[in-house]
Amino acid sequence: MPLENKLGLTNAVELALEEERISKTRAAEMFENGLLESLRPGSFEALRKIHEYLFSDIYDFAGQIRTVNLAKGNFRFAPVMYLRQAIQEIEKMPQDTYDHIIEKYVEMNIAHPFREGNGRSTRLWLDLILKNELGLVVDWSKVDKSDYLMAMERSPVKDLEIKALLKEALTDRIYDRQVYMKGLDASYKYEGYEAYKTDDLSRENELEEDLER
Repeated sequence: MPLENKLGLTNAVELALEEERISKTRAAEMFENGLLESLRPGSFEALRKIHEYLFSDIYDFAGQIRTVNLAKGNFRFAPVMYLRQAIQEIEKMPQDTYDHIIEKYVEMNIAHPFREGNGRSTRLWLDLILKNELGLVVDWSKVDKSDYLMAMERSPVKDLEIKALLKEALTDRIYDRQVYMKGLDASYKYEGYEAYKTDDLSRENELEEDLER
């Protein structure tokens, strides 16, 4: 069954398509309007605002800490009972080196603070930290889906694999529109969303706004 949503959709396929279309458009807006630059890198508030901006048109729980326990396969994410405490501890983690930043990212993934949309939001959050601290971002279009998913699955036990994988894809083109847009497409593809191209949605949105003026 699909999650309860503001769109009133009860078909899972239809919901997935609309979720991709709407949230990708919102993700593109965050680049165009400079919202990402206004957030404090590494803070949970930054992650919360990213999630809220992406999904507020779709879910009532956008930007809200989940109230249900989540699992993926045999792995259980942080229990609701300890989730807020876990988030506070993650916020305190250092982010002064590449290794520290990825360790913080891995821990936030383990926390999985939202009901849905954690991966997509947290990858944007990771890039915000890397950009601020190191002047780099991940070019996600260069990170293979299966390699990424396997590395993340193993990261709670051993994070060397995800560190090496993402390090190979780092770029200093931190304000490059195409790096960002193609990166979003790759990020969404990891979660099975690949019906739309972010750049196309962004341009369609710009045309609609011009017509409304």
